[in-house]
Amino acid sequence: MLIDTFGRVATDLRVSLTDRCNLRCTYCMPEEGLQWLAKPELLTDDEIVRLVGIGVTALGIEEVRFTGGEPLLRPGLAGIVERCAALEPRPRMSLTTNGIGLERTAGALREAGLDRVNVSLDTLRPEVFRTMTRRDRHRDVLRGLEAARAAGLDPVKVNAVLMPGLNDGEAPDLLAWAVEQGYELRFIEQMPLDAQHGWTRDGMITAGEILASLRTRFDLTAEDEGERGSAPAERWLVDGGPARVGVIASVTRPFCRACDRTRLTADGQVRTCLFAREESDLRGALRSGAPDEEIARLWRTAMWGKKAGSGLDDPSFLQPQRPMSAIGG
Repeated sequence: MLIDTFGRVATDLRVSLTDRCNLRCTYCMPEEGLQWLAKPELLTDDEIVRLVGIGVTALGIEEVRFTGGEPLLRPGLAGIVERCAALEPRPRMSLTTNGIGLERTAGALREAGLDRVNVSLDTLRPEVFRTMTRRDRHRDVLRGLEAARAAGLDPVKVNAVLMPGLNDGEAPDLLAWAVEQGYELRFIEQMPLDAQHGWTRDGMITAGEILASLRTRFDLTAEDEGERGSAPAERWLVDGGPARVGVIASVTRPFCRACDRTRLTADGQVRTCLFAREESDLRGALRSGAPDEEIARLWRTAMWGKKAGSGLDDPSFLQPQRPMSAIGG
C-alpha cells in the first residue's frame, strides 16, 4: 500500500497527461501561456500505462483520474484509457477536462473504458467566459457536456471557480442550470496554484460565501455530515434531493486529514500533495531500466514522507514552483 506516517492510504491516483492547455484561464496562467515541457520530458504512453499498472497491481490504487493541462490534447488518450481498463483489478477511471474537444471524443473514450468526466465551466455567460479564459469557446464546452451525457459518462460533474467581479454572482444560476441539465455541480475555492503567483486569501470567494449565495434561492441539506471520509467535496442535497451540489474548500475547510491521493506529473514525478514543493522522480528509474519492484519501492518511499497537511495556514507557506497546469488537478 501507499501509506504515510499518519496512517493515510493513497488509493486515488491523479495522472497528468500533458501540461499544455487550449484555454488561458486568468486564475491559472498568463495570456501568452507558459513554456511547455519538451516532448522528450513527457512520459510516453507505454510509461504511463506501466506506472498506472504498478499503482493498481502492486500499490493498491483503485481509482485513476486523468488530468492536465488539458488531457484531451494528449494524442493516444483513448488508447491509454483502453490499456488501463484492461488491468486487473480494473481501476475506476475518470477525466478532468475543460470540455473543448469532448464533443468528438466522448463516445470513443466511453468505449475505451472511461467511466465518467469532470468538466470545468465557470460561467453561463459567453462574454464572461471569454474574459475568464481569453478564448471564445463557451459553446464548445456546452456541446462537450451534452456529448458526455449522451455517451453515458455518468455522473457528469461540472467544476466551477468563482472570481470576484467576474462570476461571483452566478452561483445560484449555475446550480439551477446544473439541476435542470442533470449535471452534478462542484464549486472549487480558488487555490494558490496560478503561474503568476497572484493569489491572495483576501481576493478569493470562500466556501462560506458560496453557500450563503446558494441559500438565497435553494434549501441545502448537508449530506455527508460525519461521513465525508476522503471525499474532497462537502455535499448538500438541493431542495431535499435527489440533486446535489458540492463545495471543495481546499483553503478554508481543508480535508488533509483523510486525503487518499497520490499524483503523477506528465514528466513522471510523484507528488504527495497539490501544494508540495518536493517531488520524487519515477521517470528516471523507468528509463534506467529499474524493475517494477524498485519503482514501487520508490513510490512507497515518496508517499511515506507525505506531510500532515497543505500548510496553507502556516505563515511560512510558499506556493509550489509548478502551477496547477503542470501539476495536474
